[in-house]
Amino acid sequence: MENFNYHRPASVADAVNAMKSASDGKYLSGGQTLIPTMKQGLASPSDIVDLGGLKNAGVSVGATVVIKAGTTHAEVAGNADLKKAIPGLAALAGGIGDPQVRHKGTIGGSVANNDPAADYPSACMGLGATIHTSSRKIAADDFFTGMFSTALEEGEVVTAIEFPIPKKSGYAKFPNPASLYAMVGVFAAQGADGSARVAVTGAGSGVFRVPAMEAALSKDFSAGALNGISVPSKDLNNDLHASAEYRAHLITVMAKRAVEKAK
Repeated sequence: MENFNYHRPASVADAVNAMKSASDGKYLSGGQTLIPTMKQGLASPSDIVDLGGLKNAGVSVGATVVIKAGTTHAEVAGNADLKKAIPGLAALAGGIGDPQVRHKGTIGGSVANNDPAADYPSACMGLGATIHTSSRKIAADDFFTGMFSTALEEGEVVTAIEFPIPKKSGYAKFPNPASLYAMVGVFAAQGADGSARVAVTGAGSGVFRVPAMEAALSKDFSAGALNGISVPSKDLNNDLHASAEYRAHLITVMAKRAVEKAK
C-alpha cells in the first residue's frame, strides 16, 4: 500500500472541498472495496477522504423510505420499520457478504462503487429509487451507467437514497459461494400503482431492467406470469463461475423466486 494523505471531514461541504483539492482522491465509506484494492496495489490514491466523520447514518420511514449513505448493511437489514415498509430491501441487505462485511460496509459506498455484482443497485433500480448527492438528486435509472461507473461528477458524494414504498417487493440471488456476491440477483417490485419493475445484477456489465418481465408482472404479479420469458445471453457475463447461457437461465429462475418471496 502506497502512502496517502488522510482527511476526516465533519461536513459534506468539507468532504467535497477536500476531494477537489486532491490530485487523485478517493472517498472512503465502509472501505470493503477500496481497502482491499489498495492493499493489492490496484489502487494508489493520493488522498483518502473518510466519510465516517459525517455521522450520516440512519433509516427514516414516512411517505417514502430515506436511508442515509453511511448506514451499514446490518443497520438496513435490522431496521424494524424498513422490514414493514420494504421487506425485500431489508432481506437483500441481510444477505450481503458475511457479518463483518454487513457491520462495516455502507449502502452509500455500495451504490457509489456500483460493482456489477453488488446487490443494492438492483434494489435501487427495481424500486425506482432516487439517489441524493451533495449537489442534486438523480433517478436510479440514470445513476448507474456501467461497470463501476455512475453519473456522479468529480467530487460529488452520495448522501442518501430515497425509496418509494411498493405494494410488494422481493429479492433472490444465486450467490458466489466464496464471496456471496450475486452471480445473478433479481429484485422485483410491484409499485403502489400496480406497475412492476424488475432489475438484474451480477449477470452483465452492470445492473439492468427486463421490460418483458415488467410488462407481464404489471398484468399479473405472480411467478407464473414469467413462464416463457427469457433474457438473451449475448451480452451477459461469461467467466469461470458461470457461462452466459447459464446466467440467462438463472435470471428467469431468480425472477420467479423474487416474485414468490415478495410481500
